[in-house]
Amino acid sequence: MHMADALVSPVVAGVMYACSAVAVGFSIRKIRSSETNRRIPLMGVMGAFVFAAQMINFAIPGTGSSGHLCGGMLLSALLGPYAGFLTMTAILLIQCLLFADGGLMALGCNVWNMGFYGCFVGGFLIWRAFTARKMTRGRILVASVVGCIVSLLLGAFSVTLETLASGITELPFGVFVRFMLPIHLVIGLVEGLITAAVLIFVFESRPELLEGGTARSGSEERLKVPTVVAILAAAALVIGGLLSHLASSDPDGLEWSVEKVTGQTEVEGGGALAEWAADVQDRTALLPDYAFKDSESGTSVSGIVGALVVLALCVVIGLLFRRSGDKPDKIDTDGAA
Repeated sequence: MHMADALVSPVVAGVMYACSAVAVGFSIRKIRSSETNRRIPLMGVMGAFVFAAQMINFAIPGTGSSGHLCGGMLLSALLGPYAGFLTMTAILLIQCLLFADGGLMALGCNVWNMGFYGCFVGGFLIWRAFTARKMTRGRILVASVVGCIVSLLLGAFSVTLETLASGITELPFGVFVRFMLPIHLVIGLVEGLITAAVLIFVFESRPELLEGGTARSGSEERLKVPTVVAILAAAALVIGGLLSHLASSDPDGLEWSVEKVTGQTEVEGGGALAEWAADVQDRTALLPDYAFKDSESGTSVSGIVGALVVLALCVVIGLLFRRSGDKPDKIDTDGAA
């Protein structure tokens, strides 16, 4: 659901940059006033995992469309909504600058549509509503599915509002909504099941890693925390380096909806600011569209490089904004953070 610059006007882009910046600033303030050190390694690993997972577009049967994990709900359930939102922002920033995935002018829209709703609606409100009193596999499954569907639908609806406010006449609001919402309902369902699978694995292994989770006593068969983190890190590298080749080539839900309305997957747009943003991306994108320049190869390299860059950036963010005066925690040999 990464929006291109052609879908937003400079005014709408500026407003959404401001909204996202406020959310980022608030999140920084919250993690500075809370205990975040024990989650810093997990921020990096989960950032890499979500980046890699977003490279896997899964086909939606019978539609000619595809979807991919957004990851806001997953990040929030493991990191909390504030660290999760900052992690998602880092992912989208790297995708935009290093891989030219999503427009630079539209970055504020993408952070809001893909990060804010997943982390604060799906992760903060819905996750806590279902798991605060009692955390079970069933509750995790329901919370994940409901949270991802609601988050994706809100994000998809925001895209239509942003194009409406931008005066993109090629995408009439009513028609655009009728395509965007149903396809993202299905994508949200699939994302919810994937999210639930990851969270249930963590719940069965080390429930204290989940937001609101508590450690089980006397369970020696559990995986240790470093082992769980290592498994997620290895999964990120395998997904980004190998499984990314299996991604569907069908247009994603946004591109598919645009094509259904206009007959093509992209809308023509321009303006001085959009041209400037495109020029910046041309200079920063070392692997545009997750491939070497002037080549169709490089998917595996993109997956591995992107995952490692996101991991490093998320760890830097966690260390930079951790509570002042705190020292990074160590993970002991029993796996307790």
